[in-house]
Amino acid sequence: MLPERGGISKTGNEWKMQEYVLETHEQYPRKICFNVFGADKIAQFNIQAGDEMTVSFDINAREYNGRWYNDIRAWKVERGTAVPPMQTEVPVVNAPKVDVPDFSKAENDPDDLPF
Repeated sequence: MLPERGGISKTGNEWKMQEYVLETHEQYPRKICFNVFGADKIAQFNIQAGDEMTVSFDINAREYNGRWYNDIRAWKVERGTAVPPMQTEVPVVNAPKVDVPDFSKAENDPDDLPF
């Protein structure tokens, strides 16, 4: 959890935003920083450090002074539904044996193409 930020918009409305760093459960875990915008959403989601959850978010980019910035904003948080780690073993499947025709060239074949 990063410190909560807030301020007053150009129209005079108060705003709050909280940023969080999420770590995935993959073989090589990845981290992503996302935000929750609005005091009501921050209170509703009530995200705490160490929580296991699934986060749904929108990704958007915006330009400011010639540079582009990504905005990853959460719109839904589900508790206790974290995706289990990826399966590292591939299951063995016993497929039926298939007869493959013999396409090798016969000795008396008149076709002399190189392929």
